[in-house]
Amino acid sequence: MNKPVILTGLRVNNDLHIGNYFGALKPIIDMTKDHSEKYQVNLFIPDLHSFTTPINHTELQTQIVSTLRAFIAAGLPLGSHDVYLYRQSYIPAHSELTWILSCFTGFGEFGRMAEFKDKSGRLGVDHIGVGQFVYPALQAADILLYNAQYIPVGEDQRQHIEYARNIAERMNNKFGEQLFNLPSSMEEMYKFFNRKQGLRIRDLVDPTKKMSKSGDSSRGAIFLSDRPEDAAKKIMSATTDSLEDIQYDYDTRPGISNLLDILKILGGDASSFIGQKQYGLLKTAVAEAVSIFLSDFQSKLEQVDDGAIAAKLTVSEKAMNVVANNTLLKVQRAVGLRSTKET
Repeated sequence: MNKPVILTGLRVNNDLHIGNYFGALKPIIDMTKDHSEKYQVNLFIPDLHSFTTPINHTELQTQIVSTLRAFIAAGLPLGSHDVYLYRQSYIPAHSELTWILSCFTGFGEFGRMAEFKDKSGRLGVDHIGVGQFVYPALQAADILLYNAQYIPVGEDQRQHIEYARNIAERMNNKFGEQLFNLPSSMEEMYKFFNRKQGLRIRDLVDPTKKMSKSGDSSRGAIFLSDRPEDAAKKIMSATTDSLEDIQYDYDTRPGISNLLDILKILGGDASSFIGQKQYGLLKTAVAEAVSIFLSDFQSKLEQVDDGAIAAKLTVSEKAMNVVANNTLLKVQRAVGLRSTKET
């Protein structure tokens, strides 16, 4: 394991929708195929992250399995020796390093995180868990345990990446040794992945919002588990506008622009509809493209070998425990939890 590490994960709360597929899951698979020869790819299920928001705990295991199967159906090269597939909670070092990092982080530093400020502002501090407050430390532990260099995230995660770099440097300086390698800066990662912001498909009912797994209504999202005919109906009833013709402009016409984007990413000729006056023809084309995509994906899903996934998890989690425990031991020695003689 001497290759630079690319690390990425996808939360498993609720069903995955096409926004997750094209905005996160598919880019992860493409990145894995593009970089696995020169880089080690750590693809993990961040199941501990799930508890920062309310979930149905009885369904978590089902959702974890469903997400793993979706990765395989989307084309994850399961046989690659440079791709590691693991569950966060199966590597106990994540939890212990999170606690240690939290103890070397100021209250105000966590309190200034935009995600915490947003949620606490909307819901009130008494209605969100402390896990949301210290979440940046868990994300930093995810990265630092494996000396990950590149983490494909969007601009909304800039503060968390900067925190991971800051806490790594702080610990290195405080204890006078290279406990952690610093992950790349956001600018370096944008350059490496050749992108600035991930694709965000909008909600079909309220296109001013991104498509969400936890939205107020399932009518606004196309889930990967939707029957093709049901998904087509959602497209046909999608919010657009009442202007004269079809134009692409997210500022003033987010609904119609969203449909054009969906058609484009599904391989359709979106540009041919610009200037047309019949919105129904565009909706029909998008509905047909979505139906074909879901039929194909669900067919691949049925062919996924669950035994192969279980075998990959076993091998990967054994290997990742070794790497993570080696990093954690260096930290434990530095902070006085282990003697320098312990191995």
